[in-house]
Amino acid sequence: MPEAEHPDAATIAPNDSSAEADMGLGALAARLEPLGEGRFKLDGAAGWMQGRTMYGGAAASIAYAAAIKAFPGLPPLRAAQVGFVAPVGEQLEAEAAMLRQGRSVAQVETSLYCDGALVQRTLWLFGAGRESNGTVAAQIQPDLVRPEDSPRLGANDMAPAFTVRMDMRRADPAGGSPKGTIRRWVRLKDRSGLDPQAELVGIGDALPPGSARAMERMGPISSITWAFTLLGDVPETRDGWWLLETRSNHMGNGFSSETLRLWNSEGVEVMHGLQSVAVFG
Repeated sequence: MPEAEHPDAATIAPNDSSAEADMGLGALAARLEPLGEGRFKLDGAAGWMQGRTMYGGAAASIAYAAAIKAFPGLPPLRAAQVGFVAPVGEQLEAEAAMLRQGRSVAQVETSLYCDGALVQRTLWLFGAGRESNGTVAAQIQPDLVRPEDSPRLGANDMAPAFTVRMDMRRADPAGGSPKGTIRRWVRLKDRSGLDPQAELVGIGDALPPGSARAMERMGPISSITWAFTLLGDVPETRDGWWLLETRSNHMGNGFSSETLRLWNSEGVEVMHGLQSVAVFG
């Protein structure tokens, strides 16, 4: 989630025309240089920075790429618990460790380091599908307005510079969203080199927290933790469009508990998450 001011107040920084700044998430992950024993190095991620730290979805995407590079053949990603420990810089090292690998489930821990200091730690849960003992269908969002029919967000609406790498459309329901809620259609402009799970990891943290809509004055917002579950084996959507929503469950004492939800183009929920956010100012 962006570390940013109020979501409809900041402006996009001038676009860096360098090849590094133009890299999509797939190309960024492909630049991970193996160092041996589950360790990797990444030099340069300027196009995904937001001030002093990297966009959380990009950092998580790099960590996910390190996990699947270190341990090829993992089953599909099912869930993750991401801890944003400190600002993530452009130059970093990633480390992946297998905590346990059973017959159908594997748990992998990744750590990102900048200048030798831990900046992000994530627990990834991978699991192979098996015959189900009962089913509960994912929730469907009714009365969707298609992204093609939704108003575009202008430069003054999209805040952090990394959002120029995404198409965003307004998706508030008729009558407006409840207090402390933000909803947008979002898609990556460059989806090359990403598996379906990597795409959701990279995009699922793209919106400011819903608590930004409840702030009494503008101020910084920063993610602390992000836990999510993927609903199903292979998430699919039309033309790369995903519907994202952030909603504050409780905001007070400088913190907000946020629910993050993500639906595909047909309104079927494919990701459900919970996030802890620090609210400053």
